[in-house]
Amino acid sequence: MTEQQEASEDAVMTRIGQAVILLHAGDREEARNRLGEIWSEIGEDGDTLHRCTLAHYMADAQDDPADELAWDLRALTAADGLGRGLRDGLPAQHEPHPAVRVFYPSLHLNLAADYVKLQRPDAARLHLARARAATGALSDDGYGNGVRAAIARLERRLAAEPGRGHRPFPEQHP
Repeated sequence: MTEQQEASEDAVMTRIGQAVILLHAGDREEARNRLGEIWSEIGEDGDTLHRCTLAHYMADAQDDPADELAWDLRALTAADGLGRGLRDGLPAQHEPHPAVRVFYPSLHLNLAADYVKLQRPDAARLHLARARAATGALSDDGYGNGVRAAIARLERRLAAEPGRGHRPFPEQHP
């Protein structure tokens, strides 16, 4: 890769980061607009890490839960593509590359939260179980502990729904 290409890719991540700052500052509309511009530039076939990162944050910028779900699904699809690219053409049944596995707990947690908003608890439970199952890839640090805590909170919320048992997640550890 040439220095110009590397600088260009860094510029994309920088622009995504700038939009995320706007998002976290509460300017969802401007963040959504900027992320949308970047998405138009990189497109569906652009760099998979860029697409995964951008789609992940674009989901957070959505007002409509169905739109949020669509963007979170794009992020998961991009992560799957990134894992395939890092596996150097190995068949799909192989585990994702370690660099990609760390994305999955958060991606599936976000999908579970989307399905809760859309009142689809069975789909939420499915993705929450996938998020929990993928937590082994997380480090014992602020990020990893935060994702695990968010998974536990959503598990408790779904377990508290009327008509559900106290332990709807068999993979949940005591």
